[in-house]
Amino acid sequence: MEPTGDYWIHNLDPKLIHLWGNMGISYYGLSYVLAFVLGVVMHRLMIRRKRSPFGREEEELLLYSLVLGVLGGARVGYCVLYALPELLARPWFLFEVWHGGMSFHGGLIGVILACMWVKRRTGVTFLQIGDLIAPMAPVGLFLGRIANFINGELWGKVSYVSWAVIFPRSEPGLAPELILPRHPSQLYEALLEGLVLFIILQWRFWKTSAWRFPGKLSGEFLFFYAIFRIFCEYFREPDASLFFGISRGTFYSVFILLFGLVLWIRAARAEERAYPVRQEARPKTVPKKKNKKK
Repeated sequence: MEPTGDYWIHNLDPKLIHLWGNMGISYYGLSYVLAFVLGVVMHRLMIRRKRSPFGREEEELLLYSLVLGVLGGARVGYCVLYALPELLARPWFLFEVWHGGMSFHGGLIGVILACMWVKRRTGVTFLQIGDLIAPMAPVGLFLGRIANFINGELWGKVSYVSWAVIFPRSEPGLAPELILPRHPSQLYEALLEGLVLFIILQWRFWKTSAWRFPGKLSGEFLFFYAIFRIFCEYFREPDASLFFGISRGTFYSVFILLFGLVLWIRAARAEERAYPVRQEARPKTVPKKKNKKK
């Protein structure tokens, strides 16, 4: 970035490596890959500390299900919740992923469907699967928002705070000195929805008994995410038409907040329930031959 007056011009390259034309390895794509890799690392620690109902074989099923759920749900969710007119006019817009467009709310629906599938295959309860994923999810949110900032997208509202940034993509065709500075709202979301939420849920998972009450960690994740998202939406430029005078991100997050409260209250009233203990396979013993008397 280069300074213009008192502000910075965003000129970061969205591609880490350019292969051909506009094709290459993007930071946004890498953020998804790194998030899943770190999720596996954290889950292996949970397995060693006996804080997971899954073994290595079930972990593979969980990983593949979440990858499909997150990517598919986030893309479909964006097209339906934020770009429905475009989707109706051009149905193939759904597959034009190189133009960007992923939605947390759609990804959440995809994760819910993935958890239902894993529950059916493993027998682990839906809420216990959700509580296992909740402490890991903020890592992906943090990396995704950092990638949004690198891409120079999802910028904030016009602002003259000292840390405001000039995003050339906000006013295409204008010279940088003519573009108004804006809040780097992507970084606000990375801090709150990512780092702060990660610290809260890691503390709750490792240092309290919340993980023994199915639904409590899931409820806390949804509740705090919604609070942080609604707060950040105040600084973020709406990326679609408003609903009832508020941004769509705020509108959808209200339902997430209420659902999180319902889960938390339900878990608080329920009895403590630890993860199912898996019996390790015992080595087969060879029966001893009886000595026959001659």
